[in-house]
Amino acid sequence: MAHIDLAQMDAGQSGKVITMHGGRGMTAKLEALGIRPGVVITKVSGQIMRGPVIVRVGNTQIAIGFGMARRVIVEI
Repeated sequence: MAHIDLAQMDAGQSGKVITMHGGRGMTAKLEALGIRPGVVITKVSGQIMRGPVIVRVGNTQIAIGFGMARRVIVEI
């Protein structure tokens, strides 16, 4: 099973969140959006050049910044 960051996932690909690298504030913000370890998320789309990454958590679609997406590690 491969571990990659959220920004590297392909559109339509799903994975389970393993860990989040970042400070307490960033981690708290992601958890408030429903992105936390153990949750399965699906990447809806992402821009080629460092634009926002759109993910689906349950029935909710969320856009997060490219830098933040690079810190979310998922297991495919």
